[in-house]
Amino acid sequence: MEQNKNVSLPENAYRELKPGEEYKPLMPASAKPVEVTPYSVTMGVVMAIVFSAAAAYLGLKVGQVFEAAIPIAIIAVGMGNVLGKKNMLGQNVIIQSIGASSGVIVAGAIFTLPALYILKIDINFYQVFLSSLLGGVLGIILLIPFRKYFVKDMHGKYPFPEATATTEVLVSGEKGGNQAKLLAVAGLMGGLYDFLVGTFGLWTDTVSTTICRMGAMVADKFKFVFSINTSAAVLGLGYIIGLKYALIITAGSCVVWFLIVPVVGSLAESIDAVALVNMLGVTNKSILENPETIFSAENLFAYIGKPIGIGGIAMAGLIGIVRQSSIIRQAVGLAVSEFGGKNKKEVSSERTQRDLKMKYILILLVATLITVFLFFHFGLLGGNWIQSITAILIVFVIAFLFTTVAANAIAIVGSNPVSGMTLMTLILSSLILVSIGLKGSTGMAAALIIGGVVCTALSMAGGFITDLKIGYWLGTTPQNQERWKFLGTFVAAATVAGVMIVLNKAYGFEGPNSLEAPQAKAMAAVIEPLMTGGQTPWILYICGAILALVLTFIGVPALPFALGMFLPMKLNAPLVVGGLVAWFVSSRSKDADLNKARMGRGTLIASGFIAGGALMGVVSAILKFAGVSVDMGAWTSSNGAMWLGLVMYLVLITYMICHTLRARKDE
Repeated sequence: MEQNKNVSLPENAYRELKPGEEYKPLMPASAKPVEVTPYSVTMGVVMAIVFSAAAAYLGLKVGQVFEAAIPIAIIAVGMGNVLGKKNMLGQNVIIQSIGASSGVIVAGAIFTLPALYILKIDINFYQVFLSSLLGGVLGIILLIPFRKYFVKDMHGKYPFPEATATTEVLVSGEKGGNQAKLLAVAGLMGGLYDFLVGTFGLWTDTVSTTICRMGAMVADKFKFVFSINTSAAVLGLGYIIGLKYALIITAGSCVVWFLIVPVVGSLAESIDAVALVNMLGVTNKSILENPETIFSAENLFAYIGKPIGIGGIAMAGLIGIVRQSSIIRQAVGLAVSEFGGKNKKEVSSERTQRDLKMKYILILLVATLITVFLFFHFGLLGGNWIQSITAILIVFVIAFLFTTVAANAIAIVGSNPVSGMTLMTLILSSLILVSIGLKGSTGMAAALIIGGVVCTALSMAGGFITDLKIGYWLGTTPQNQERWKFLGTFVAAATVAGVMIVLNKAYGFEGPNSLEAPQAKAMAAVIEPLMTGGQTPWILYICGAILALVLTFIGVPALPFALGMFLPMKLNAPLVVGGLVAWFVSSRSKDADLNKARMGRGTLIASGFIAGGALMGVVSAILKFAGVSVDMGAWTSSNGAMWLGLVMYLVLITYMICHTLRARKDE
């Protein structure tokens, strides 16, 4: 394929705009790029089927869920080159957008619905399919009114790490030359680095303070542990996120690991372990059999730190809704006025800002909610009107409230705390359903399918905002992305439902060689006692909510801080390392243009690390499932492997800094 070496993102693509400044995408509004073609739609559908099957298979069997957007973008660029196609940028965006439905639909389905099998509750193909399909459609519909706010109005204020990496892959594939070479080399470096750890375990992927005797003693006695993930992908993620948000996110982790965990751990001798386990509603069998283990640093994080984080995320979502109430009113008002035929402005809007008409969005929303109601009423709750109305209200209210939370999370840290929000959904829906007399197997099935719909909606909202941001940077027509996303959702939902049922029949979820499904097992463990009068750590959720209010009052972004409390320290600390690298390389020179060039080159290298890590993560998971790995024995968990991991991590950081500083202003 002949490369277009003039293809390049504008210099203000990743920064905040100055007063009066506009961002003009790579494909301007006046252009008429080729986007929707038989080739792009067919390729997108094929990617949705293949990656939905692969993600569901690996997620359930190995317990490893991967993000499909970046690998699909790489394949789309590669196939275009192999087939000798020209000017593929617009088509590749459509391929990526349709295909990326796979990862988000799979995440929504396998986090919740396998819990039905685990709890010995019968489930049919149509229940899995409709739960995934309706949740995905609901996520698309609820997000579209917020597209302009997130991708245009907040331009440069959110880092969008995953969207950045995917965009760099697509642009470099179209441009070729030195940029494509640099991205390919960085991808090879990052992919090989993560592959050697993930598949062969040549060194550890996490380094902690237990690497030395003193650190091990402090961890055991004072429950003080610091750990950091050394993967190339997370290092690249931190670079793109930047130092500001990385510090806020990691500050949340520090509060948990350096304050809450040590303080509670120091009280182990004066706290009744059994009473604490009961108060926290712990259902883990090993902890119930040996309550004293609740005081380990990891368990204190899981049963105290994470619930506080969940409460903070929930409150941050409510605060976001209040702050964005004017945007919501504007979107609803536009839909109502269009529905009445009073608004014709959108017809003449420029191509790159043209969404599906709001009257169609409103019609689709009503139709989807009616379908969800009928699904619950006749397919789940046996025709009970009160329970069906309650169920549909739970789905709509929670999905509506947390759509912006999911979009914000993806825009800031590149990962969606959908499991935490789904856990909160399951708890709330279970309590409400129990209060109206729905208990036992029927109640658990209803709560889990409600959770499945909400989980998929939130997962889709987070994933789709990434697609739309990619389209905004490149100049794709949003209307085309939105239309064809529904097709990707349908294909992915059907594929996931089929694969899940086949895997259950082939392996099951209990016994030797059974499916892992760790997220679904956690959901099952939480929901069963709720339906039978178990304990829920409400005090911790309330503490998290109060903390979010305090943070907002003093001007600290509550959502990234709460995300830091919810996500493990080892995944947050390397974000600061990446952010420090970005700060260092972009501030060494007194020449502002040179600093910009270095920052841009570093973004390309970071994107390569993320892309390589994501692609090789898929390969590593497949090989692990196939049994292709090298057993390093005791070495993998030894201090020697940890020291080697630290050395290799420093080598990786040095490579990134040195190659970034080689940037020139004329690149």
